[in-house]
Amino acid sequence: MSDSTATPLPSGITGVGAGGDSLTVDLNQQFDLANMAFIGLAGVLVWIMIPGVGLLYSGLSRKKHALSLLWASMMAIAVVSFQWFFIGYSLTFSHSVKSEFIGSLQFIGLRNVLGAPSVVSSLPDIVFCFFQGMFACITGCLMIGGACERARLGPMMVFLFVWITIVYCPIACWTWNPEGWLAKLGGLDYAGGGPVHITSGHGALMYALILGKRNDPVAGKGLPKYKPHSVTSVVLGTVFLWFGWFGFNGGSAGNTTIRAWYSNVNTNLAAASGSLAWLFVDYFRCGGKWTTVGLCSGAIAGLVGITPGAGFVPIWAAFIIGIVTAIGCNFAVDLKNLLRIDDGLDVYALHGVGGAIGCVMTGIFAADYVTATDGATFIAGGWINHNYVQVGYQLAGMCAIIGWTCVVTAAILLIQNQIPFLKLRLSPEEEELGTDAHQIGEFTYQEDMIYVPEPVRSKSINEVPQHQLIDDQIHTAEETSVEK
Repeated sequence: MSDSTATPLPSGITGVGAGGDSLTVDLNQQFDLANMAFIGLAGVLVWIMIPGVGLLYSGLSRKKHALSLLWASMMAIAVVSFQWFFIGYSLTFSHSVKSEFIGSLQFIGLRNVLGAPSVVSSLPDIVFCFFQGMFACITGCLMIGGACERARLGPMMVFLFVWITIVYCPIACWTWNPEGWLAKLGGLDYAGGGPVHITSGHGALMYALILGKRNDPVAGKGLPKYKPHSVTSVVLGTVFLWFGWFGFNGGSAGNTTIRAWYSNVNTNLAAASGSLAWLFVDYFRCGGKWTTVGLCSGAIAGLVGITPGAGFVPIWAAFIIGIVTAIGCNFAVDLKNLLRIDDGLDVYALHGVGGAIGCVMTGIFAADYVTATDGATFIAGGWINHNYVQVGYQLAGMCAIIGWTCVVTAAILLIQNQIPFLKLRLSPEEEELGTDAHQIGEFTYQEDMIYVPEPVRSKSINEVPQHQLIDDQIHTAEETSVEK
């Protein structure tokens, strides 16, 4: 039981925020506490997806780069959380938006972010800030997968901060801030098909393109071909992602109404149908093998595809979206060979292509009665409601997001690469040594057969050597294996 007399705060500190003085007014009274609890838990579930991405990426990589991808997932949480506190939330969800393109500096440093209703009026600013901050973190984590096995880690941190600020924040503002131009146009994006998946997928594509392909003398003029070094890590990462996606999509309702749980049923069904679709496609394309990586890839493709429509489409449509997205993403994996872009973790195929498919199919299957299950959201629907212009809105938003992401991401990378201490890529010798050894000095595995000393040619063998990570005896099974 609290005292009836408030203890004065130290000089210069007040309890006054945009929602009023917390010392004299109970700021919680204007909100439903169950909604706040649900969205807070959903944000925690989205957080666990980020190390899940790290496990997935790490398992798909080679041993000598495995730790760097786990490192990158945790780094993304730290860098983007700071960016979100400092400027990101204000640029995306400020109440006083000066234009339809980007927010203001109203909440810089989270100044006055307390108990005022957010742009989602069912939640206070501080709760909405936490939840949406997790979306920014996972978007950044997905995007840096395009740099796998060849990027310098210090410049990666700088690039991620800048990219979130001038690529992610404007696109999220367009889409989710009620004053954003895409929201006013009528585009539908429930949980991030555009801001999260299309943006991260095409950002990763630009990162991979500008870095160039990995050094591999065996590959010749083609792209390097490696098998995942740990399918167990791939499965564990997929488990974290599938589990966390219930917070990702369920929490995007902004409350704990029927619509939130309806979107979770859609989420689970799309993931299940996507995993089966990819599995069967791989069975016929890969010589009659029921591949575990294919099963996991299909689940992720289905989750990506349903993200923009989970709270808009009927349940039967989620089944179709999961299948179509998984098949589309499966064949999109081959695009990297046609484009000669070394996207070794297939971020573009899964997220860039998958998000685009999901956005268009949302325009086809969006149903007015689904959104009305939250008691407050009413839309004209998509093609199934005879609102045929909706697909046009979806395509307009998709093209704008792709164009902005590709042009601005490429500009950031090209400019940064001209700054000597911010060069993007490891040298061939550093890359051969491995990102873990050269950039971190720590390793995921410590077995003697994996890490062996390599003497420096210009010094005697008795001097302190660098450590060369030998990945399956160097250029043997992994480098000559047949790609999926």
